Amino acid sequence: MGLFFRLAAFVALLGLTFPLLRKYIAGGVCTSKATMKGKTVIITGTNAGIGKSTAIDLASRGARIIMACRSLERGEAALNDIVKQTGNNDIILKHLDLSSFKSVRKFAEEIYSSEDKIDVLINNAGTVSTVERKVSEDGLELTMAVNHFGHFLLTNLLLDLLRRSAPSRIVVVSSIAHYSFITTRSLIKLDDLQFEKFYTNLEAYGQSKLANILFTRELAKRLKGTGVTANSLHPGVIGTEIARDAFSENYNKFVKFISHVLLKTLEEGAQTTIHLAVSEDVANVTGKYFVDCEEVKPAYTAEDDDGAKRLWEISEEIVQLSSQKFNVDL
Repeated sequence: MGLFFRLAAFVALLGLTFPLLRKYIAGGVCTSKATMKGKTVIITGTNAGIGKSTAIDLASRGARIIMACRSLERGEAALNDIVKQTGNNDIILKHLDLSSFKSVRKFAEEIYSSEDKIDVLINNAGTVSTVERKVSEDGLELTMAVNHFGHFLLTNLLLDLLRRSAPSRIVVVSSIAHYSFITTRSLIKLDDLQFEKFYTNLEAYGQSKLANILFTRELAKRLKGTGVTANSLHPGVIGTEIARDAFSENYNKFVKFISHVLLKTLEEGAQTTIHLAVSEDVANVTGKYFVDCEEVKPAYTAEDDDGAKRLWEISEEIVQLSSQKFNVDL
């Protein structure tokens, strides 16, 4: 009987504390009621995950959403779902493979051909490569190619339109992984951005997320006085599809099992992105890093201004930013 009462007490305690636990895990919520009518928003990686959840929220506010997706088939399914949930038919699907500079340039040219303005650019797409090092069609380590170099090129190609659309915003989805999964000592490895000397997929992911913040920091400096803001964020720990390649099948089953209790939902994970895209409170904030809809300090490695400047210069060379902008066959 004693065991029965102890079990009953445990279940009762769990029932009482679970709502508080879930509220804590959910984190900050975007409280802005700002409308996005008349606004054009580009979101990379919109076919699933927090990208799709972000699109649903902004579409419900009346925004014109341009979905930049690698898979048009999955993107089409997501588009139909977004329209169904929001009643907003002003949703456009375009192909974008961030691992391909050719694809990025083609996408940017199509945007200039079809759009008069961009109010918000959300660099959301991300990946973790497999345990074995892979390279993109441009010969770059795949994780860094997608998470940093593709978005670096895309953002720079769209800067003229963003400036003409000011006030406008650039939102970069980074991660707490910028502290580095392997060690907290990791400055950006400017001498080995392709991980040819040493590679693990988690280290590559952490370095790519550190690059996201450093890029945003340097970008904000270069955009000072233009009316274009740039901020980065950590969305929270979410059971997204990124884990599919990074971990084993059994691990992913475990993640699915605990995600309902211990991880943020996709809607919760999208809140900081939404906050930076719509909130009046951050209209003039730039070059900062946010978690749970609040500005926080990133790791000291993400405040390395010399490293940020040098990363920019190296990235310019790698993506050939100074060459003809739209050098593709349409």
